[in-house]
Amino acid sequence: MELAVHFIDFLPGDPAALGPTLADAAKAAEQGGATLFTLADHFFQMENLARAEDPFLEGYTSLGFLAGQTAEIDLSLLVTGVTYRYPGMLAKAVTTLDVLSGGRSMFGIGAAWYDREHTALGFPYPPLSTRFEMLEETLQICLQMWSDDNGPYNGKHYQLAETICEPQPIRRPPILIGGDGEKKTLRLVAQYADIWNSTTTEVDELEHKIDVLNRHCDAVGRDPGEIRKTVGFLVDPFEDTDGYLKTTERFAELGVEMINVGPFPGNPDPVGFIRRLGDELIPRLAQIA
Repeated sequence: MELAVHFIDFLPGDPAALGPTLADAAKAAEQGGATLFTLADHFFQMENLARAEDPFLEGYTSLGFLAGQTAEIDLSLLVTGVTYRYPGMLAKAVTTLDVLSGGRSMFGIGAAWYDREHTALGFPYPPLSTRFEMLEETLQICLQMWSDDNGPYNGKHYQLAETICEPQPIRRPPILIGGDGEKKTLRLVAQYADIWNSTTTEVDELEHKIDVLNRHCDAVGRDPGEIRKTVGFLVDPFEDTDGYLKTTERFAELGVEMINVGPFPGNPDPVGFIRRLGDELIPRLAQIA
């Protein structure tokens, strides 16, 4: 079982400390044996975790910074909000990250949800059904831009006269779709994703979601084994490490290969927390097959 570090804790205080703290966090994750380092795609801190007014850095700028601070760990947003960037620009941003990191970018994407920051900053926030249509078109555009097809794209929401993307990525960024919606999200996972990130941590419910995903795969003629399963197990593993690992073992029995965990806002030492993951948790996770 692999571990991804999800970093969402930009500590309030001196803005000059944010860059060094973020760099130290990514380096600690890499040195500790984590596979992936992710950031959330927001402009305000999430209100279910802290104050909206607390610091939050823009995602792709931050990942570009981390590309120069690390050497091996993969980098991604978990996940890009489809409403925040036009697809052509988004494909270019992910490609740039991949080239500058030496082929370490992943493309995490979802339908977006934080209505307050949309309204506050002037981003359109269409109904969920429309956002899912935009999500599917964005996936199609990015895949076309990461191919030999430089021609036009004509969709319901996006029209591109050309889809030139040079340079191409060193490695076509693996597509990660986050979410558990059974009708739309899991259908898109089956059709487009290389990786699925679930936020379902109840084992029986997760097993049901996997069954739904398998049915969608059957419907589109996809081998479910081609889709890597990951889970956002975003609780403190040190409160009950044995219980945490027991649940993780059950995830593994369902085919889950990686879990996401990280320091929450309010932790006074997020980098120390990540180092502890490398010292105490990652070696034990590596024993779970």
